Amino acid sequence: MQKKKISAQSWLSIGAIVLVYVLAFVLDHIPGVSGMLTTVLKKGAIYSLVAVSMNLLNGFTGLFSLGQAGFMLVGAYTYAAINIASGIRSTVYQYYDPLLKFSLVETLQGALGQSFGLILGVFVSLILAGLLAGLLAWLIGLPVLKLKSDYLAIATLGFAEIIRAIVQLEALAPVTNGSQLLRGFPYFTNVTAPFIIVGICIAIIVLLINSTYGRAFKAIRDDEIAAEAMGINLAHHKRMAFVISSFFAGISGALLAMYQTTVQANTFKSTMTYEILLIVVIGGIGSVSGSCIGSFLFIACSEWWLRFLDADTYIGAFKVPLLGLGFRMVVFSVVIMIVVLFFRRGIMGDREISLAGLAKRITGRPGKGGAKNGQ
Repeated sequence: MQKKKISAQSWLSIGAIVLVYVLAFVLDHIPGVSGMLTTVLKKGAIYSLVAVSMNLLNGFTGLFSLGQAGFMLVGAYTYAAINIASGIRSTVYQYYDPLLKFSLVETLQGALGQSFGLILGVFVSLILAGLLAGLLAWLIGLPVLKLKSDYLAIATLGFAEIIRAIVQLEALAPVTNGSQLLRGFPYFTNVTAPFIIVGICIAIIVLLINSTYGRAFKAIRDDEIAAEAMGINLAHHKRMAFVISSFFAGISGALLAMYQTTVQANTFKSTMTYEILLIVVIGGIGSVSGSCIGSFLFIACSEWWLRFLDADTYIGAFKVPLLGLGFRMVVFSVVIMIVVLFFRRGIMGDREISLAGLAKRITGRPGKGGAKNGQ
């Protein structure tokens, strides 16, 4: 039996992925690295996961949903609530309940050791955050997924706002602390951790997209009647896409809580969903690569590169007009308009980054199937 050889482009892809993680690891250990650079990398990684999860629903399945912020909220509160250190619960909560002294991470650290217990506790907490978001999505999807187009978008947006309002109810204050901050749970301080977690999650989504289920999602997006005629259960596959998308949105919400070190319901307003949708559109609807690129560009532009526009600037005694607090967002909006005008289908469209062409240039020969593609 002949062994399959790994193609040059496959090795190049593996090398590129390894290089990204090596660079992230090196940045964690270089003193004096720009704080804004690490901020963009961490937050960009988190937003790339939620953008890819939204693209799975909107771009690959054709379901226009605007409920991502609500599912991120569920994930963030789930992670925080089960991991707040028992010793500070009485100061975190306005209402202290002895039954809420349990902390998953502390329990596993006590049973398995500090380092291993922390890693396992965080991993299990992320899974639980995603599962609760997915369960809620399944319940919401029963009535909502019968709707289409704009009606589905309005319904999911409404449910997201309902979830945010419920979290702030007085009756849930012993668990959610109402509209006040939650803090005191484990969080990451480096770039490598979110990159690893997000990388694993996006890899799973990519495998799903390239599976038979992914092809069924695309068939539903292209033509529901034809897909149903081919034997695809529309209700089942739509619900599956909705739940899976919400599961990863829940994980990204937990990661965002770890990034911010606090959780508050007001963070997860509908504005956050619009930002995620903007990232998906800028990157390209139906492109995982585009969602990742769009996430880092969006975070870098909005929080770093254009930050100087918010500061009063003087040339000698002359004050430069317009520059001041709020002008950054004006310029950022203009940049977005330019991108949308010149890239009608986004930066990547529905294409993915392919290293096959680069491999051909390096090795001097096409990869498997190169001749057919070149015809």
